[in-house]
Amino acid sequence: MIQPPTLPAALPAIPAQAAANDARALRASAEAFEAVFLAEMLKAAGIGRAQEGFGGGAGEDTFASYFADIHARALVARGGIGLADQIERALLARQTEDRT
Repeated sequence: MIQPPTLPAALPAIPAQAAANDARALRASAEAFEAVFLAEMLKAAGIGRAQEGFGGGAGEDTFASYFADIHARALVARGGIGLADQIERALLARQTEDRT
């Protein structure tokens, strides 16, 4: 009779690695949401609008909207305003509730 192979001892670590990947993905999602939120706030404040009197033409109008997005991403990369931290905590709490 053929015996099934025994599982290597390293396999139980795979769920821990998957959990770490999930945690990184959750953090990345929270930071992406914070960047979108900040970009919208910066746009509402007038950052990223084409400036009058500079004569940048069509190119300025086209790329001015990216200005707020770039600044928002830079803010998040430097720690942001704490929104990503709050979102991450809320999502982790929700995951814990769903598992119980």
